[in-house]
Amino acid sequence: MADRDAPIVKADAEPVDPPETLPAAPETAEEDAVATEPRRRLPRWAVIALRTIGGILLALFLAWAILYITKGRFLKGTFERIASSSTGREVRVAGDFQFYFNPINLKYVSEGLTVANPQWAGEGDFFAAKRIELNVATLSFIWGERRINILDLQGGALDLRWDAAGERNSWTFGDGKGEPLDIPLIRRAVVAGTRIRYHDPKMAVRAAIAIETVKATQEKFDNAIRFRGEGVARTTPFKLWGALLSPNETVAGGANQLALRLNAVRTQADITGTLPGATQIEGARLNADVRGSNLADMFAVAGIAVPDTRRYRLRSALTKVGDEWRFTGMRGRFGDSDLAGRLTVKMTQPRLFLDADLTTRTLDIVDVGPFIGYSPAASASGEVTQIVGGRPRLLPDAPLRTEALANFDARLNWKVARVRAEQLPLSDVTLGLTLDDRLLKLSPLNFAMARGTVTSDITINARNPAVVTDYDVRLSPTPMGTLLAGFGVEESGTSGTIKARVNMRGTGDSVRKSLASADGRIAVIIPKGSMWARNAQLAEIDLGLFIQKMFEKKLKEPVAINCGLIAFTVRRGIAAADPILIDTQKNVMLGRGGFSFRNESLDLAFRADGKKFSLFSGQSPVGIGGYFAQPSIDVISPELLTRAGAGLGLGVAASPLAAILAFVDVGDAKSADCGPVLSGARASAQRDSKGRPRDDVGKGTTAKSEDGSRSKGERREQRKKFLGIF
Repeated sequence: MADRDAPIVKADAEPVDPPETLPAAPETAEEDAVATEPRRRLPRWAVIALRTIGGILLALFLAWAILYITKGRFLKGTFERIASSSTGREVRVAGDFQFYFNPINLKYVSEGLTVANPQWAGEGDFFAAKRIELNVATLSFIWGERRINILDLQGGALDLRWDAAGERNSWTFGDGKGEPLDIPLIRRAVVAGTRIRYHDPKMAVRAAIAIETVKATQEKFDNAIRFRGEGVARTTPFKLWGALLSPNETVAGGANQLALRLNAVRTQADITGTLPGATQIEGARLNADVRGSNLADMFAVAGIAVPDTRRYRLRSALTKVGDEWRFTGMRGRFGDSDLAGRLTVKMTQPRLFLDADLTTRTLDIVDVGPFIGYSPAASASGEVTQIVGGRPRLLPDAPLRTEALANFDARLNWKVARVRAEQLPLSDVTLGLTLDDRLLKLSPLNFAMARGTVTSDITINARNPAVVTDYDVRLSPTPMGTLLAGFGVEESGTSGTIKARVNMRGTGDSVRKSLASADGRIAVIIPKGSMWARNAQLAEIDLGLFIQKMFEKKLKEPVAINCGLIAFTVRRGIAAADPILIDTQKNVMLGRGGFSFRNESLDLAFRADGKKFSLFSGQSPVGIGGYFAQPSIDVISPELLTRAGAGLGLGVAASPLAAILAFVDVGDAKSADCGPVLSGARASAQRDSKGRPRDDVGKGTTAKSEDGSRSKGERREQRKKFLGIF
């Protein structure tokens, strides 16, 4: 056997020494397979992808390096062309221009930058700055969050304006509809010598605001951002000034203290609190303190019409959520009344929307005057009567501000627990108000009065120049003693009730004009009951009782009422008795005449006919004349004096017994059928207790002149026909 260590010899070759070591033989089959497998390589597509990505990264790095080294100055012309094309406006940079990544955030610098106004706004620039430097977070810029890390603005001017129709604005680029102003979040800023102008022709608002020099470094303000300005809102000049008070507070994500004051002619508003960011209003926690002599002045700045008020002061929390400004936790006073609740102003198009829920514990009746057209000063003094054409006038004549109603829609719920009034026991007022494109509805307008309830639905349609108002007012059965307690009626001993309804429609932009043109019906129904009074009664005019009332001021027993109806038919503002009929145990009281909403005159005559024989009769009438503001009651009427004179003549010519005959009442009054009375039927449907038509009640007509008044001769003639005067 050959020696294993002997050299290997090949033919025609040099002997080769054996290797010092040989690879170990694989112990298993698996190790043998691994040892014989060739080395793996990446797939071709992966190699291509890696090389492509590497090329892109290299290109990006080269682009970044070029931009960083050159500061992107060579892009000035390209920037102007692209910006002008995309905005549809001329964009120019007069001086230095820089645009590059530093190192990953976008940095922009330009000197003499101008952005032109849109063509509809005329000549001038929307934005101009001597120098502007921005450091913008790249990722937020790409994803649309628009966060500016650093702003350095020198000599800036911003022109914010709407077109006359309120559809386009200067800060919305392109031809689309104007969008609300959206200010980006700014974390650090240096602003010097910057002015902002704002003009909204539709809202009639013009303002100019100047921002003082401010600095913010290393995420902290070195001093406060102070600003001041002035302007005009719907002919009302105003001034404002304020500051962002955030010394040594982190601006990024920190709380920025805001202090703002606004002064108008008769209004002062202070707004204080914190902002999430230096320029971020969304989610701000603010407090508003508004005071002045008339709450309507504050809303007039925004073109919103609310009733005038007396001096007021309101405090509330204030925040902005989306397109809503929310006033919550509101508390304050107007005049001698308190007010609490919440108010939301929603900046919608084409009209603002007001949504409010208010409560009042005590409402002074004086403060209600402006809500129906009386001026606050007149309501407070009680001098609501005016003299027009030598005649007193009581109905409010303040015109409805129809032009302001076109600027907003509204929804209001207002609850009043108590009304402070001497002679009107009102409480539990509920007002529901909606305004939809100049259609104003007061529904419900309910309140408790003397243990009864007044339910109202009033609609004012101001969509056309001729404002139309529909009135529907209902009084549920109400105790007469409580209702008329302030007018001499004793609650104790009075069991009668009253229910009523007013249903009319009128045209006019004020309460007086509307009622002066109204058509409809007024009805007051008195069911069976009793009434006890301290003063002279119109329902029981008997000479003996009259003298008793004159001196004793009190009846010895109540008047027993079977049924009663006081109704008027209203045509073109003239209300005629249709009918006036009250049936009592002893008498039947009838009334004729009416009143005028046109000149507020009263001309009514009442006569009481006895059901039984009476020596001392009161057949002579009681007249109610004058005006709403100055009524007059003729208790001892001229007709009664005439009868007394006739009796005196008979006494002289014949005997004292003859004098009594002038006052004899034979007691032939016809008792009323209470069915038509209690149903509120017109005079033509009234019947006596035997079912016969009545011929002694008014037929719903009355003589009148063109201005709603009647001559003395006409009034005298009509009274003679009604009263049978000889």
